[in-house]
Amino acid sequence: MRPPSDRPALVWFRDDLRLDDNPALDAAKATGRPLVLVFLLDEQSEGIRPLGGAVRWWLGRSLAALAAAIEAKGGELVLRRGRAIDCIPDLARDIGAQAVYWNRRYSAPEIAVDKAVKLALTTGGIAVESFGGNLLHEPWTVETQSGGAFRVFTPFYRRAVTQAIRVPSRAASQWRFGHPPDGERREEWALEPTAPDWAGGLRQAWTPGEDGALTALAAFIDGGLDGYADQRDRPDLPSTSRLSPHLRFGEISPHRALAAVRHAEADGSAAPRDVGKFVSEVYWREFSYNLLFHFPDIGHANFNDRFDAFEWASDGALVRAWRRGLTGYPLVDAGMRQLWQTGWMHNRVRMVAASFLIKHCLTDWRRGEEWFWDTLVDADPANNPASWQWVAGSGADAAPYFRVFNPVAQGEKFDPDGHYVRQFVPELAALPSSILHKPWEAAPAVLRQAGVVLGETYPRPVVDHAWARQRALDRFQRIRAE
Repeated sequence: MRPPSDRPALVWFRDDLRLDDNPALDAAKATGRPLVLVFLLDEQSEGIRPLGGAVRWWLGRSLAALAAAIEAKGGELVLRRGRAIDCIPDLARDIGAQAVYWNRRYSAPEIAVDKAVKLALTTGGIAVESFGGNLLHEPWTVETQSGGAFRVFTPFYRRAVTQAIRVPSRAASQWRFGHPPDGERREEWALEPTAPDWAGGLRQAWTPGEDGALTALAAFIDGGLDGYADQRDRPDLPSTSRLSPHLRFGEISPHRALAAVRHAEADGSAAPRDVGKFVSEVYWREFSYNLLFHFPDIGHANFNDRFDAFEWASDGALVRAWRRGLTGYPLVDAGMRQLWQTGWMHNRVRMVAASFLIKHCLTDWRRGEEWFWDTLVDADPANNPASWQWVAGSGADAAPYFRVFNPVAQGEKFDPDGHYVRQFVPELAALPSSILHKPWEAAPAVLRQAGVVLGETYPRPVVDHAWARQRALDRFQRIRAE
């Protein structure tokens, strides 16, 4: 029997795959007890949504990076697979753990799993400590004056930004590890595609893991933060942080990101306006998680139930053209191809592409959300559905139902020289910028010179914008009149 003071502390990693500024890990280390570190792949617990393909790819790479970082400290990351209610209590008992530590999650199925695991552990005499590690504020701490949940971003932001946030911690240099129990090999989980291997573009575009996250943050502060407020909507410029997948997997905490940009503001290397805009974007992520916590059905049910009566067209051919980036609208197609190639899409283009599917194609937002869930490396249970509902008009603080993004006007405004479209729709690369976003209006001689044959090398528009816009407005008006 080991002495009581030598009983290990079990740290359960989830969406917090980092050593820096990790409250659960920091608390376990502070006990001085030997650490046992585990990641559990739970695809069986009730209500847990299976991960999409792009997220599974990222997870495999991120776990490899975390395991290497732990090995460099002299420890080992234990990998297990199964239902949390079965695996975590059994593992804690097997190693004689004094306590189990984790950072909290916020979807209803995850909360239910964590409550059940906590009950099983504490009933067995094993303590549980949970922490807020992946949000700036716990959802129940930002409330309206009447004690309810915010439904509109601006008042949420005004309230939340006045509340204190913790100072990010640094991983201590001293580590003490316990004897790791047997685990599984990451390769056994088949997280990365093989036949076919569609992840080549993802590997070129991203470096998953904590080091990749910190590198991305440093690059953003050195480059993209300058002018961020004015240029963040430009997909043709390197003007975004590209931190979203790193935040989704907790490879960096939002506290660390905000501390870094505010330090840049303090030393004069970043303008307050740019920092303020970035901070508001981080708080939009907070708002999405706030909605997920208070309205747990947001991932599959209309936040505004009036939209339950909306008449969707559900045209399979239009959906397939949208998925493949063959709608005939260059900005939409560039975005959908960027998504397929890299697992990511610029946020401005996400809005345009989502609006096109919902309002031009009259397709239920849930079909688009499902496609993004499978193809985005940053797909998470809060931002993904909340953003789709925002575009649809059915969500919290939603875009007005009558806002139908014009893909031509959006392209001309935010990709004025056509660099973004030319990168991802190379068959149009030789067209002049003046006609690039509406090739169907190009003169025959211009098309011939550019090597473009509409309907062959590049499709004609699958729907007419003006007609589709009016059709959508007519149907939205029907549900407003009911």
